[in-house]
Amino acid sequence: MKCAVYLADGFEPCEAMITVDILRRGGIETDTVALGDDLRVDSSQRIPVIADKLMRDTAFEDYDILILPGGKKGTENLGRCEALKAELLKRNEEGRLIAAICAAPSILGKLGILKGRNYTCHPDFAFDYGGSYQMELAVDDGNLITGRGMGATVEFALAILARLVDADKMKAVKYGM
Repeated sequence: MKCAVYLADGFEPCEAMITVDILRRGGIETDTVALGDDLRVDSSQRIPVIADKLMRDTAFEDYDILILPGGKKGTENLGRCEALKAELLKRNEEGRLIAAICAAPSILGKLGILKGRNYTCHPDFAFDYGGSYQMELAVDDGNLITGRGMGATVEFALAILARLVDADKMKAVKYGM
């Protein structure tokens, strides 16, 4: 299994880095992928992060799951990436895993991916996307995992990991945390 966490300027650092940390603790190969032309991506709190790869140097097919951290500005920037949006639609049609937290599920909502689905997101972004908004920390519905916000990042990341590893590995990761 291999995961990509997409970073755009303005991303929420905890949602990205805690998710990467937990997945890597679980033995899952996880790349941070910058959308822009520079590996340096500035978070919503102006924390510079050096991504592992540039999106232009990767192939969506290399990843089993695409993960979108939130952050208002980061989500706006992710939502401007036409190639990423096209891939999200394709993956959803194929039933492949997609995960988004905080504001980022709004990208999925605008694409129609949340229609008829249970999901969560930051309450400020809980518009009518044709699905069922859940006031939960993390929601797993089919090929879609969503998280409520920064304070729910551990639960969000563990929900992703639970889909990728066995019960013994989950127990070991939780114990180690």
